[in-house]
Amino acid sequence: MLARRMSLFDSSGTAAARAAANAAADAGMEIVDLTAGEIWSDLAPTIRDGAIEAIRQGLNRYTDTIGLMELREALARKVSVETGQLWRADELAVTNGAKQALFNVAMTLINPGDQVIIPAPYWTTFPAQVQIAGGTPVHIDTRGNGYVPRIDDIQRVITPMTRAIVVNTPANPSGAVYDAETLSGIAQLAIERDLWIIFDECYGPFTHDGHRHHPVVSLAPEVRARTVIVNAFSKSLALTGWRIGYLAAPKELISAVKALQSHTTSNPNVVAQHAVLHHLREGDGAFEARLKGQLTAARQAGLTALSELQRVPIPEAQGGFYFYLDLSGLLRPTLANGRARTADDIVAALLAQAGVAGVSGTAFGDPMGLRLSYGIPPEQLEPGLERVVSVLNAWNRRNRRSNQKRGA
Repeated sequence: MLARRMSLFDSSGTAAARAAANAAADAGMEIVDLTAGEIWSDLAPTIRDGAIEAIRQGLNRYTDTIGLMELREALARKVSVETGQLWRADELAVTNGAKQALFNVAMTLINPGDQVIIPAPYWTTFPAQVQIAGGTPVHIDTRGNGYVPRIDDIQRVITPMTRAIVVNTPANPSGAVYDAETLSGIAQLAIERDLWIIFDECYGPFTHDGHRHHPVVSLAPEVRARTVIVNAFSKSLALTGWRIGYLAAPKELISAVKALQSHTTSNPNVVAQHAVLHHLREGDGAFEARLKGQLTAARQAGLTALSELQRVPIPEAQGGFYFYLDLSGLLRPTLANGRARTADDIVAALLAQAGVAGVSGTAFGDPMGLRLSYGIPPEQLEPGLERVVSVLNAWNRRNRRSNQKRGA
């Protein structure tokens, strides 16, 4: 009945987790929802003012397919400052969020049969979009290296069919921030092996504890001709629902993106475009600083709460706004007892026993992981994480008692 491609993937795992949380809330449970990839915040005043002014002016007609020229020029200035290189408007395309930017890249770069390297754990959309384009995701496990890929591991999986590598830093779900040495190594591999780098930096503004976000083209300018930078305002300005993102790439690729987008969504929302343009012109950085401060405080409070965990390492949470827990210390004893448990079981227990919704690592290719967002309202975060600690520590105690009985 359906197209064969639909058998390749399911709905987003993060969307499924949110749906489960909403269903539990609709059933009358008091839920602390730690699933969402967004920050709980009011609008930036400049965004609000820009949107209101666009509405007052009656700006309701099509723009250029890949965005207002004024907005693309402003984005070119932004990317130039961030990368230390000169970018022009014809190297920028505005999209309906970063997800469409990534879809455009997949459809314009990947041929059927091409392989795309995606470090795991990964954001669930990366492999899905490669498959939509007819490509094959090739995963490399990063769990043994702080969720950052080793260059040797990347080299090991490159074949004549390898077309690109996805680099997501700070990473979703792990929060890992790729160091300069790793990024430089990836850039060198891309040059030597004729690969594209799909560089998703949507969480770039949020790094913690001395970690720094490095645009790969800043470290290796010579890789720019084979790099696509994907970004959005969903995270940096807490605008997830506005669906406004962009990509920066060689102008030939931007031309291809324009042709593709003209047959899919056409231009992004005109009011959102004018709102972001107004912010880029008038914003003084105060809103971004406040947002960063909010997340810094939430991260510290969350790490304090999670410090009570037993047999679960405290997450580093280097960037972004997620705590990514390694549950292997809890789950391996169940495997030894002949009960194949995964993070799905723990997520189900958290929802049923504590009214806390998280995202299982199985959505990210890691059956031993658990993602918890700390972008939620502060008054909900600490009680929610305390419930998580209680459930996970109780799970650990049950494992211990079970093992003691088996040894008796």
